[in-house]
Amino acid sequence: MDGMENTGLLIAEDIYLTSGVHIGTQQKSADMRDFIYKVRQDGLYVLNVKKTDDRIRATAKFLARYDPRRILVVSARQYGQKPAREFSKAIGAPAFAGRFVPGTLTNPTNSAFVEPEVILCTDPAADKQALKEALDVGIPIVAMCDANNETRNVDLVIPTNNKGRRALACIYWILTREVLIARGNLKDPADFAMEIDDFESKL
Repeated sequence: MDGMENTGLLIAEDIYLTSGVHIGTQQKSADMRDFIYKVRQDGLYVLNVKKTDDRIRATAKFLARYDPRRILVVSARQYGQKPAREFSKAIGAPAFAGRFVPGTLTNPTNSAFVEPEVILCTDPAADKQALKEALDVGIPIVAMCDANNETRNVDLVIPTNNKGRRALACIYWILTREVLIARGNLKDPADFAMEIDDFESKL
């Protein structure tokens, strides 16, 4: 990515790039304009991985302030389910991977009812039911947003390819490490034993 800063990233820029974190969609929402680096000749919008990296840092610090049991991780997207589960397991947070049952956040008689203090969504479009309920109960929403996502109801955006297997594994992997560091559970990034492969959904 010519001209893009390559200093001070959480991981080597080429890991972001080979994981496809920067590969957006062929549609762009006005909300995501600031996170787009360029448009390719094939019409795909390319996300700025420096901004992705900055937002992972901000998200890790933000989530580290919460009791992990009060963070709800949500992923209706197939390729987001395994990484969401691995992230939640590593930090000690509950996860809804798969269909989000209506009323989970709003109906106390629902057997799946939970009262999180913050929600992390893999895709605000695919996770719209969870997003709506988080809005209804007034808790902060963190979401991984692609070039085409609308973000007006998202409090903290992580710009990324939120559809790719490897991209989602990469984002959840680095976010796991950074949350553990921010919480003081991990002193040195080199001590983080998990790999991107541990987070990647199998075909």
